[in-house]
Amino acid sequence: MNPQQQAPSNGRLSLLGVSLKDSEFQRLARLIQSLWGLKMPPAKKSLVHGRLMKRLRLLGMASYEEYCDYLFSPEGQEAELEHLIDAVSTNKTEFFREPEAINHMATQALPEMVLEKGVGLRDRLMVWSAGCATGEEPYTLAMVLEEFAQRHPGLGFDWFILGSDISSSALATASRAVYPHSRVEDINIELRKKYLMRGKDKNKDLVRIVPELRKRVAFRKINFMEEFDLREPMDIIFCRNVIIYFERATQIEVLKRLCGQLKPGGYLYLGHTESVYGMGLPITQVIPTVYRKTG
Repeated sequence: MNPQQQAPSNGRLSLLGVSLKDSEFQRLARLIQSLWGLKMPPAKKSLVHGRLMKRLRLLGMASYEEYCDYLFSPEGQEAELEHLIDAVSTNKTEFFREPEAINHMATQALPEMVLEKGVGLRDRLMVWSAGCATGEEPYTLAMVLEEFAQRHPGLGFDWFILGSDISSSALATASRAVYPHSRVEDINIELRKKYLMRGKDKNKDLVRIVPELRKRVAFRKINFMEEFDLREPMDIIFCRNVIIYFERATQIEVLKRLCGQLKPGGYLYLGHTESVYGMGLPITQVIPTVYRKTG
Protein backbone atom coordinates (compact mmCIF):
# COMPACT_ATOMS: atom_id res chain seq x y z
CA MET A 1 0.00 0.00 0.00
CA ASN A 2 1.26 3.45 -0.87
CA PRO A 3 2.25 5.48 2.24
CA GLN A 4 -0.32 8.09 1.23
CA GLN A 5 -3.00 5.40 1.51
CA GLN A 6 -2.18 4.22 5.03
CA ALA A 7 -5.06 4.22 7.47
CA PRO A 8 -4.89 7.28 9.76
CA SER A 9 -4.96 7.06 13.53
CA ASN A 10 -8.77 7.11 13.67
CA GLY A 11 -8.88 3.81 11.75
CA ARG A 12 -10.42 5.24 8.57
CA LEU A 13 -8.67 4.63 5.26
CA SER A 14 -7.05 7.74 3.79
CA LEU A 15 -7.44 8.05 0.03
CA LEU A 16 -5.30 11.16 -0.29
CA GLY A 17 -3.41 10.96 -3.57
CA VAL A 18 -5.45 8.08 -5.01
CA SER A 19 -6.00 8.72 -8.72
CA LEU A 20 -8.28 7.30 -11.37
CA LYS A 21 -6.12 6.08 -14.24
CA ASP A 22 -7.20 6.61 -17.84
CA SER A 23 -7.49 2.87 -18.37
CA GLU A 24 -9.70 2.51 -15.29
CA PHE A 25 -11.87 5.43 -16.36
CA GLN A 26 -12.32 3.95 -19.83
CA ARG A 27 -13.28 0.63 -18.29
CA LEU A 28 -15.92 2.33 -16.18
CA ALA A 29 -17.08 4.56 -19.04
CA ARG A 30 -17.68 1.58 -21.35
CA LEU A 31 -19.69 -0.18 -18.67
CA ILE A 32 -21.80 2.87 -17.86
CA GLN A 33 -22.61 3.52 -21.52
CA SER A 34 -23.41 -0.11 -22.27
CA LEU A 35 -25.76 -0.51 -19.30
CA TRP A 36 -27.45 2.90 -19.11
CA GLY A 37 -26.58 4.71 -22.34
CA LEU A 38 -24.82 7.59 -20.59
CA LYS A 39 -21.90 8.87 -22.59
CA MET A 40 -18.73 9.39 -20.57
CA PRO A 41 -16.23 11.50 -22.53
CA PRO A 42 -12.74 12.11 -21.08
CA ALA A 43 -13.93 15.47 -19.74
CA LYS A 44 -16.02 13.58 -17.18
CA LYS A 45 -13.09 11.72 -15.68
CA SER A 46 -12.72 14.13 -12.74
CA LEU A 47 -16.46 13.96 -12.06
CA VAL A 48 -16.40 10.17 -11.95
CA HIS A 49 -13.29 10.23 -9.77
CA GLY A 50 -14.91 12.54 -7.24
CA ARG A 51 -18.27 10.84 -7.11
CA LEU A 52 -16.88 7.33 -6.70
CA MET A 53 -14.44 8.28 -3.95
CA LYS A 54 -17.23 7.85 -1.40
CA ARG A 55 -17.81 4.30 -2.63
CA LEU A 56 -14.13 3.45 -2.16
CA ARG A 57 -14.27 4.73 1.40
CA LEU A 58 -17.46 2.84 2.22
CA LEU A 59 -16.09 -0.37 0.74
CA GLY A 60 -12.71 0.06 2.41
CA MET A 61 -10.82 -0.01 -0.87
CA ALA A 62 -7.46 1.66 -1.39
CA SER A 63 -7.51 2.15 -5.18
CA TYR A 64 -9.74 2.41 -8.22
CA GLU A 65 -8.06 -0.71 -9.57
CA GLU A 66 -9.41 -2.61 -6.57
CA TYR A 67 -12.83 -1.04 -7.08
CA CYS A 68 -12.92 -1.98 -10.79
CA ASP A 69 -11.88 -5.55 -10.04
CA TYR A 70 -14.71 -5.78 -7.51
CA LEU A 71 -17.22 -4.09 -9.81
CA PHE A 72 -16.58 -6.55 -12.62
CA SER A 73 -16.66 -9.60 -10.36
CA PRO A 74 -19.90 -11.64 -10.03
CA GLU A 75 -20.36 -10.28 -6.51
CA GLY A 76 -19.82 -6.69 -7.62
CA GLN A 77 -22.17 -7.06 -10.58
CA GLU A 78 -24.84 -8.14 -8.14
CA ALA A 79 -24.23 -5.64 -5.36
CA GLU A 80 -22.50 -2.55 -6.75
CA LEU A 81 -24.12 -1.59 -10.07
CA GLU A 82 -27.00 0.23 -8.40
CA HIS A 83 -24.55 2.27 -6.31
CA LEU A 84 -22.51 3.04 -9.41
CA ILE A 85 -25.42 4.53 -11.36
CA ASP A 86 -26.63 6.43 -8.30
CA ALA A 87 -23.18 7.97 -8.04
CA VAL A 88 -22.58 8.95 -11.66
CA SER A 89 -26.08 9.92 -12.86
CA THR A 90 -27.04 13.59 -12.86
CA ASN A 91 -30.10 14.45 -10.78
CA LYS A 92 -30.22 18.20 -11.31
CA THR A 93 -33.81 19.39 -11.28
CA GLU A 94 -36.10 21.94 -9.67
CA PHE A 95 -39.75 22.86 -9.32
CA PHE A 96 -41.25 24.70 -12.34
CA ARG A 97 -38.01 24.31 -14.29
CA GLU A 98 -38.13 25.79 -17.82
CA PRO A 99 -41.60 27.24 -17.16
CA GLU A 100 -42.46 27.83 -20.83
CA ALA A 101 -43.22 24.12 -21.24
CA ILE A 102 -45.27 24.04 -18.04
CA ASN A 103 -47.21 27.09 -19.21
CA HIS A 104 -47.86 25.49 -22.60
CA MET A 105 -49.33 22.41 -20.95
CA ALA A 106 -51.52 24.53 -18.65
CA THR A 107 -52.80 27.03 -21.22
CA GLN A 108 -52.68 25.15 -24.52
CA ALA A 109 -52.47 21.38 -24.21
CA LEU A 110 -54.89 20.81 -21.34
CA PRO A 111 -57.73 23.05 -22.59
CA GLU A 112 -57.50 21.50 -26.06
CA MET A 113 -57.20 17.89 -24.89
CA VAL A 114 -59.70 18.03 -22.03
CA LEU A 115 -62.25 20.69 -22.94
CA GLU A 116 -62.35 20.03 -26.70
CA LYS A 117 -61.61 16.30 -26.92
CA GLY A 118 -62.71 15.01 -23.53
CA VAL A 119 -59.39 13.46 -22.54
CA GLY A 120 -59.43 12.75 -18.81
CA LEU A 121 -63.22 12.70 -18.66
CA ARG A 122 -64.04 9.22 -19.96
CA ASP A 123 -60.76 7.85 -18.61
CA ARG A 124 -57.71 9.27 -16.86
CA LEU A 125 -55.35 11.69 -18.53
CA MET A 126 -51.96 9.97 -18.30
CA VAL A 127 -48.71 11.92 -17.91
CA TRP A 128 -45.19 10.51 -17.79
CA SER A 129 -42.25 12.43 -16.33
CA ALA A 130 -39.33 10.43 -17.75
CA GLY A 131 -36.00 11.01 -16.03
CA CYS A 132 -37.74 12.67 -13.09
CA ALA A 133 -34.73 12.54 -10.71
CA THR A 134 -35.86 13.47 -7.19
CA GLY A 135 -39.47 14.22 -8.15
CA GLU A 136 -39.71 17.97 -8.52
CA GLU A 137 -41.03 17.78 -12.09
CA PRO A 138 -43.86 15.26 -11.52
CA TYR A 139 -45.04 17.18 -8.45
CA THR A 140 -44.91 20.41 -10.45
CA LEU A 141 -47.10 18.80 -13.10
CA ALA A 142 -49.39 17.49 -10.37
CA MET A 143 -49.95 21.04 -9.09
CA VAL A 144 -50.76 22.25 -12.61
CA LEU A 145 -53.21 19.40 -13.26
CA GLU A 146 -54.94 19.82 -9.91
CA GLU A 147 -55.29 23.56 -10.50
CA PHE A 148 -56.89 22.82 -13.86
CA ALA A 149 -59.27 20.34 -12.23
CA GLN A 150 -60.28 22.90 -9.60
CA ARG A 151 -60.95 25.54 -12.25
CA HIS A 152 -63.37 23.10 -13.93
CA PRO A 153 -65.07 21.36 -10.99
CA GLY A 154 -68.05 20.06 -12.94
CA LEU A 155 -66.06 18.07 -15.48
CA GLY A 156 -64.95 15.17 -13.32
CA PHE A 157 -61.44 15.55 -14.71
CA ASP A 158 -59.23 12.61 -13.68
CA TRP A 159 -55.46 12.37 -14.06
CA PHE A 160 -52.41 10.36 -13.07
CA ILE A 161 -48.65 10.88 -13.29
CA LEU A 162 -45.86 8.35 -13.63
CA GLY A 163 -42.34 9.45 -12.69
CA SER A 164 -39.38 7.31 -13.72
CA ASP A 165 -35.61 7.37 -13.35
CA ILE A 166 -32.61 5.02 -13.32
CA SER A 167 -31.45 6.09 -9.86
CA SER A 168 -32.97 4.21 -6.94
CA SER A 169 -31.82 6.81 -4.43
CA ALA A 170 -33.37 9.63 -6.46
CA LEU A 171 -36.66 7.72 -6.72
CA ALA A 172 -36.62 7.10 -2.96
CA THR A 173 -36.42 10.86 -2.40
CA ALA A 174 -39.22 11.42 -4.92
CA SER A 175 -41.45 8.88 -3.18
CA ARG A 176 -40.90 10.52 0.21
CA ALA A 177 -41.88 13.88 -1.32
CA VAL A 178 -39.97 15.74 1.40
CA TYR A 179 -37.82 18.72 0.40
CA PRO A 180 -35.83 21.49 2.10
CA HIS A 181 -37.73 24.76 2.11
CA SER A 182 -34.98 26.29 -0.03
CA ARG A 183 -35.99 23.93 -2.87
CA VAL A 184 -39.58 25.22 -3.05
CA GLU A 185 -39.01 28.97 -2.84
CA ASP A 186 -39.61 29.43 -6.58
CA ILE A 187 -43.12 27.99 -6.31
CA ASN A 188 -45.91 30.55 -6.32
CA ILE A 189 -46.89 31.41 -2.75
CA GLU A 190 -50.51 30.41 -3.30
CA LEU A 191 -49.49 27.01 -4.62
CA ARG A 192 -47.16 26.55 -1.67
CA LYS A 193 -50.01 27.19 0.75
CA LYS A 194 -52.25 24.68 -1.02
CA TYR A 195 -49.87 21.86 -1.85
CA LEU A 196 -47.04 21.89 0.71
CA MET A 197 -47.10 20.90 4.37
CA ARG A 198 -44.59 22.14 6.94
CA GLY A 199 -42.59 19.50 8.78
CA LYS A 200 -43.23 18.97 12.48
CA ASP A 201 -39.60 19.64 13.35
CA LYS A 202 -39.24 23.40 12.84
CA ASN A 203 -35.46 23.18 13.13
CA LYS A 204 -35.16 21.09 9.95
CA ASP A 205 -37.17 23.52 7.78
CA LEU A 206 -38.66 20.78 5.59
CA VAL A 207 -41.87 20.62 3.57
CA ARG A 208 -43.83 17.72 2.12
CA ILE A 209 -46.17 17.44 -0.83
CA VAL A 210 -49.78 17.07 0.35
CA PRO A 211 -51.38 13.58 0.25
CA GLU A 212 -53.94 14.69 -2.35
CA LEU A 213 -51.14 15.05 -4.90
CA ARG A 214 -48.96 12.19 -3.70
CA LYS A 215 -51.72 9.64 -4.25
CA ARG A 216 -51.91 10.62 -7.94
CA VAL A 217 -48.18 10.22 -8.60
CA ALA A 218 -46.34 6.90 -8.78
CA PHE A 219 -42.65 6.21 -9.36
CA ARG A 220 -40.95 3.40 -11.23
CA LYS A 221 -37.35 2.56 -12.08
CA ILE A 222 -36.93 2.52 -15.86
CA ASN A 223 -33.68 2.09 -17.77
CA PHE A 224 -34.05 3.35 -21.34
CA MET A 225 -31.43 0.82 -22.47
CA GLU A 226 -33.69 -2.06 -21.50
CA GLU A 227 -37.05 -3.12 -22.88
CA PHE A 228 -39.92 -1.45 -21.07
CA ASP A 229 -43.62 -1.23 -21.61
CA LEU A 230 -46.05 0.97 -19.73
CA ARG A 231 -49.40 -0.39 -18.67
CA GLU A 232 -51.24 2.43 -20.41
CA PRO A 233 -50.30 4.72 -23.32
CA MET A 234 -49.52 8.30 -22.37
CA ASP A 235 -51.30 11.52 -23.32
CA ILE A 236 -48.35 13.71 -22.32
CA ILE A 237 -44.65 12.86 -21.88
CA PHE A 238 -42.06 15.14 -20.32
CA CYS A 239 -38.51 13.97 -21.05
CA ARG A 240 -36.49 17.13 -20.57
CA ASN A 241 -32.70 17.32 -20.37
CA VAL A 242 -32.36 13.54 -20.48
CA ILE A 243 -31.35 12.57 -24.01
CA ILE A 244 -28.49 15.10 -23.99
CA TYR A 245 -26.55 12.49 -22.00
CA PHE A 246 -26.83 9.92 -24.82
CA GLU A 247 -25.04 9.41 -28.12
CA ARG A 248 -27.17 10.32 -31.14
CA ALA A 249 -27.94 6.72 -32.09
CA THR A 250 -29.17 6.08 -28.55
CA GLN A 251 -31.16 9.31 -28.61
CA ILE A 252 -33.02 8.13 -31.70
CA GLU A 253 -33.81 4.73 -30.22
CA VAL A 254 -34.99 6.25 -26.92
CA LEU A 255 -37.19 8.83 -28.63
CA LYS A 256 -38.71 6.14 -30.87
CA ARG A 257 -39.64 4.19 -27.74
CA LEU A 258 -41.12 7.29 -26.13
CA CYS A 259 -43.18 8.00 -29.23
CA GLY A 260 -44.35 4.40 -29.14
CA GLN A 261 -45.74 5.01 -25.64
CA LEU A 262 -47.47 8.25 -26.68
CA LYS A 263 -51.04 8.35 -27.94
CA PRO A 264 -51.70 9.91 -31.37
CA GLY A 265 -52.25 13.61 -30.76
CA GLY A 266 -50.32 13.44 -27.49
CA TYR A 267 -47.64 15.94 -26.51
CA LEU A 268 -43.90 15.35 -26.01
CA TYR A 269 -41.90 17.97 -24.09
CA LEU A 270 -38.11 18.04 -24.47
CA GLY A 271 -35.40 20.32 -23.07
CA HIS A 272 -34.15 23.56 -24.63
CA THR A 273 -30.86 22.03 -25.83
CA GLU A 274 -32.40 18.88 -27.30
CA SER A 275 -33.23 18.49 -31.00
CA VAL A 276 -35.07 15.83 -33.00
CA TYR A 277 -33.95 17.18 -36.38
CA GLY A 278 -33.38 14.45 -38.94
CA MET A 279 -34.51 11.62 -36.67
CA GLY A 280 -37.61 10.66 -38.67
CA LEU A 281 -39.89 10.53 -35.65
CA PRO A 282 -43.71 10.54 -35.92
CA ILE A 283 -43.98 13.97 -34.27
CA THR A 284 -44.31 17.56 -35.43
CA GLN A 285 -43.04 20.64 -33.64
CA VAL A 286 -45.66 22.89 -32.05
CA ILE A 287 -43.29 25.44 -30.51
CA PRO A 288 -39.62 25.06 -29.53
CA THR A 289 -39.26 22.07 -27.15
CA VAL A 290 -42.90 20.98 -27.63
CA TYR A 291 -43.87 18.25 -30.12
CA ARG A 292 -47.07 16.45 -30.99
CA LYS A 293 -47.48 12.90 -32.19
CA THR A 294 -49.04 12.64 -35.62
CA GLY A 295 -51.95 10.41 -36.53
